Amino acid sequence: MAFTAEPEHRGALRLAGYDWQAVEADLDQEGVAVLPGLLPADECKALALLYETGGEGTFRSKVVMARHGFGRGEYKYFDYPLPDLLQQLRTALYARLVATANRWNASLGLEPRYPAAHAEYLARCHAAGQDRATPLLLRYGPGDYNCLHQDLYGENVFPLQAVILLSPPGEAFDGGELVLTEQRPRMQSRPLVVPLREGDAAVLAVSHRPVQGARGSYRVNMRHGVSRIRRGTRSTAGLIFHDAA
Repeated sequence: MAFTAEPEHRGALRLAGYDWQAVEADLDQEGVAVLPGLLPADECKALALLYETGGEGTFRSKVVMARHGFGRGEYKYFDYPLPDLLQQLRTALYARLVATANRWNASLGLEPRYPAAHAEYLARCHAAGQDRATPLLLRYGPGDYNCLHQDLYGENVFPLQAVILLSPPGEAFDGGELVLTEQRPRMQSRPLVVPLREGDAAVLAVSHRPVQGARGSYRVNMRHGVSRIRRGTRSTAGLIFHDAA
């Protein structure tokens, strides 16, 4: 399946103002880092509106979560070519995160190393049969929630992903907090609630991250989900950097 070429600098310009050393430190410490105000309100609304207005070919599939035991709510996977905004962000975020991904794998003694360019990494995924787009739009209504999970779609897994909140909390919805859990060996799970505002992005570990111990780094398993929506509608975009088999 074809995918669009890397856009020229536009996504990179959106990310230039963030303190990426602080982002890396947050990812090392907690497994999650917030990029405040990544998208303005008008772009959030336009992106969320695609859930209803996206024409033929915009999405490749729709998932009703209750049918699969994933929680309540629904989401749609985009098809290639991605909307330009998501293509920009996916390309630029990968470029910012690839060094952390490679460092994490090296510290855990894991073999995969990721190329500098996202297009090259996607070519690797597609050659292995992972050729279906994974960026998605999620929609939750009253009483909906997302069970704790990991977004694994095949043998090739990039260890970081991003979610962007497209709805203003306290206005469009109540509840619906982003929740992460961390499971260290021989310890109970540690929860982490990540407050987000409209347009904020959270970068988080897909399934695990390294933690420094007395005898070197060890692997900590991570899961994420969304707490129950008490009122209104919550829309989110997800950017996963590997594709699906």
